[in-house]
Amino acid sequence: MENLTGDMDIIFLEGLKISPVSSTPAFVLLLLIYIFIMVSNIGLVVLISMERSLHQPMYLLFCNMSINDAFGATTIIPRLLSNVFTPITERYIHYIDCVVQAFCSHFHAGTSHTVLMIMAFDRYVAICNPLRYATIMTNRMVVKLSVGAWVAAFISVAILLGLTIRLTRCRRVIINPFCDNASLFKLSCQNLLINHIYGLGSAVVILGSSLGSVALTYLRIAMVCLSSKNKVLNSRAVQTCATHLAVYIIMMVASFTPMIIHRRPKWADSGKVASIMFHVVPPVLNPIIYGLQCKELRQKIGRVFHKNKVTGEKSFHK
Repeated sequence: MENLTGDMDIIFLEGLKISPVSSTPAFVLLLLIYIFIMVSNIGLVVLISMERSLHQPMYLLFCNMSINDAFGATTIIPRLLSNVFTPITERYIHYIDCVVQAFCSHFHAGTSHTVLMIMAFDRYVAICNPLRYATIMTNRMVVKLSVGAWVAAFISVAILLGLTIRLTRCRRVIINPFCDNASLFKLSCQNLLINHIYGLGSAVVILGSSLGSVALTYLRIAMVCLSSKNKVLNSRAVQTCATHLAVYIIMMVASFTPMIIHRRPKWADSGKVASIMFHVVPPVLNPIIYGLQCKELRQKIGRVFHKNKVTGEKSFHK
């Protein structure tokens, strides 16, 4: 594969290795997962947007996560679906399309961390400074934090991919299930020291900031809960924080998998499915976890289904 001749703008993208017998089940499974991700996440955004009682900082910030999850899944899954019935030897992608997919996948990953950081800050203010919460977490502040989360991730990824695009290419093969920065700069025979330094540096900064801020936030929240004798406050704090922490742990486990696999070539084949988990597992679980744990969301969802059921029964009797 490495010695393919012709247009260097055409990249061979190996993708997932699926046997002909497993193609249909794999396609159906991926399609159902994608439909669920889009319906659940976009549905929650629409619900929060339409219900004025949910126009609170926590739910508005959650909209950021749902939009980002739908975006991340759309970046990866449709192309995987299109390749399921395509022979491995015929899976090609234009270089520019590969760059766009890489940018979107990294942008989704970076935004996942920054959004969860501002959600942790929101929980910190709500629990540690409840009397000042309304004055601190205003609509203006929510917009500023949301824009900051997206812009910070955008700038970081733009520099990351900019350093990669400048490289000349001597290879045309990507064995990863989808395009990412590491796969792209591996196509070059030039000195990759700057790419490695910035790539690892930006990952350390994002992951370090994410871990540090969440750890400090929850340590402070734990101290407040331990010193407080208000059982109702402690119970609500534990419930909301446990939800946020569960989402964060799932995301961290899923995000470390591709980084490890890229540095262990012998795991490439067996780890391909694991490498797409970051774009699949959190987007599936996040709306379930938040929808079930947040009382207000659960009640609103229940009312929507009850209303639809009643409407359907009336239509049937007519």
